[in-house]
Amino acid sequence: MRNVLIIFKKQLRDTLKNKTVLIQFIMFPAMTLIMENCINVPDMPELFFTKLFAIMYMGMAPLTSVASIISEEKEKNTLRVLMMANVKAWEYLAGVGLYVWTLCMAGAGVMATGIPNDHIPFFLAVMAAGFIISIVMGACVGVFAPNQMVATSLFMPVMLVFSFAPMLALFNDKIEKIAGIFYTQQLRILLNQMTFDGINAKTVTVLAVNAALALGLFFAAFRKKGLE
Repeated sequence: MRNVLIIFKKQLRDTLKNKTVLIQFIMFPAMTLIMENCINVPDMPELFFTKLFAIMYMGMAPLTSVASIISEEKEKNTLRVLMMANVKAWEYLAGVGLYVWTLCMAGAGVMATGIPNDHIPFFLAVMAAGFIISIVMGACVGVFAPNQMVATSLFMPVMLVFSFAPMLALFNDKIEKIAGIFYTQQLRILLNQMTFDGINAKTVTVLAVNAALALGLFFAAFRKKGLE
């Protein structure tokens, strides 16, 4: 745990230096506050922008941040130095994952400011679950990619699918059926209902399958590439 916290603190200190990562944590919470407070369209569903941007934030920020951090430190040989300093691979990955999850949850907390108090715990629980899956997927990309350029080319299509499929599903029935296999779409449905009673067998199955696939791909990438 000591090494995990050291990695966490290291990433925290580097936050302001890495503008690519920093913008991921700021953009969607800021857009949510602006849209919810500045746009008022007749018959628009309650908390429309909060729920919309929450899913996009979930599918984009953790994935791109983790992939960027790992691939950048591989490219700069920072990871090799950490390994030589007896930091184990799991300690490094846990530290990076904890850092990204914490900052993403802070952003989710900002987005939740417009939600009724009794719904905030549910909102944060849904966001926390989605962040974890996205972090594992980002780690897959970061471990597999030898440098940042390759990582960007890999995570962009993945990010677009998970972030924008739920949004497009609002306007197209065919896309909605396809998007149903993704964890972001299932979590969007839960956010629309804003109650734990909305959790059903399909939701649990899709989340479990997505999480299992993410873990499987991560271990496959790690076995093939490692962190060096």
